Amino acid sequence: MTVPDTAYPRRWAALATLLAAAFMNMVDVSIVNVALPRLQQSLGATSSEIEWVVASYVLAFALALLPFGRLGDKVGRKRIFMLGVAGFTFFSALCGLAPNVEVLIGARAAQGITGAMMMPQVLAIAQVMFPPQERAHAFSFFGLTAGLGSVAGPLIGGLLIGGDILGLDWRPIFLVNIPVGIAVLLVARAIVPATDRHPSLTNDWGGIAIATGSILLVIFPLIEGHTLGWPRWVFAMIAAGLAGVALFVVYERARAARGLSQLLPASLFSNANFVLGGGMVLIFFSGAMSIFLFLAIFLQQGFGFTPLQSGLTTIPFPAGVLVASVLNGRVGSRWHRGRIVVGALMLLAGMFWLRLAVQGVGDAVDHWRFLLPLLLSGLGMGIAIAPLMQTTLAGVPPQDSGSGAGSLQSLQQLGAAFGIAIAGQIFFSSLTGSFATGAAPHPAFTGALAGALVYSICSFLVVALLVVFLTPPKRYAAAQEAARPVPVEA
Repeated sequence: MTVPDTAYPRRWAALATLLAAAFMNMVDVSIVNVALPRLQQSLGATSSEIEWVVASYVLAFALALLPFGRLGDKVGRKRIFMLGVAGFTFFSALCGLAPNVEVLIGARAAQGITGAMMMPQVLAIAQVMFPPQERAHAFSFFGLTAGLGSVAGPLIGGLLIGGDILGLDWRPIFLVNIPVGIAVLLVARAIVPATDRHPSLTNDWGGIAIATGSILLVIFPLIEGHTLGWPRWVFAMIAAGLAGVALFVVYERARAARGLSQLLPASLFSNANFVLGGGMVLIFFSGAMSIFLFLAIFLQQGFGFTPLQSGLTTIPFPAGVLVASVLNGRVGSRWHRGRIVVGALMLLAGMFWLRLAVQGVGDAVDHWRFLLPLLLSGLGMGIAIAPLMQTTLAGVPPQDSGSGAGSLQSLQQLGAAFGIAIAGQIFFSSLTGSFATGAAPHPAFTGALAGALVYSICSFLVVALLVVFLTPPKRYAAAQEAARPVPVEA
């Protein structure tokens, strides 16, 4: 069945099914953080291996978003969506049954790839199911789903681990996806519509290979460097990865000059707003998302919190994001740069406040001390996200809007991976150094988290300062209008 131009009759039921898959993916990202200390103890994982449990998923998801978005256009979005859900369900089972951390890391990477098969199709299918007058209302549910997923993840994770279902400890956080995935597959097969295929489209495999290799050459040494003692070849890998980024730009421009498809349209490299905004997105998410991995380790390994207590402690942050997202919808398309600055500065203040609260911890943690700093940080993130994305995409031509949006999603995930690598280096190096000098556990964990928070504080300061160089969306629209050729009467 091909979706006609008119509204699809079962569109709301189909949207609920698509959002159930998106919710499963979003919960899986946040649910893992509260399980990491228990998981590390159970599998005997090192600090770098525990970072890879998170980073392998994030990296794979980020790198696969663009090619699978294009593949959905080529062979059919429903087909790729169904394959993605089936794969995500299978690899969730493999994560839950993993006998060692190496298998778990590999299964998490496969989860990320199959998650990237699902997510672009969710938005693309929803786009064609709804008539223009209903799309804004329909798309508002995506923000709500993301917010609820972030809130639900730590709670579900804490309850599943605390319940120790059938003596499986942390494993149910992955196994719970099996019944959800099967239900989504059965319902989606019946009610999610197929969309038109475009078999003439091609993937830029060379660009995918260069981008993947370059990112891995940077991320791998950042995560493993402190474990290996920072040998010279680690810095050589980082340099090679940065050179690979430059090679990727040259390669994509060469393909554009020959009229070939590109993983990222070469025209975007000349779009100053997109380049700067994309860098800000990467920096923003590197500071915002990584800290919760180390906060969970701080609370559980450092001060004996249960996974549920740890999850409840961090709830104010996603709750703040959810509240701010609702408020953003009322503000609409006004004050883009001002909202980015306000949001970034609220995050900076929230993380600084959180650092002060952490430094004031003695031999016991009062979780109420973290409530207001995390709530302020969550509100800041929710205020800044939408205008940052909108401003970055404002000058992207309509024909490149899909690739531009997909690129920003990839940069968002890559930012999280970079943040895990950099903040992890600070956290675990500080922890190792403190223990080597004979420090007690509580001061050691307190110093490690306080040090990691410095990176987040600096990242939000950089974002706030860079806003001045962004062109507001309205000016971009006016400039594009002025650049159009004036029609001449014959």
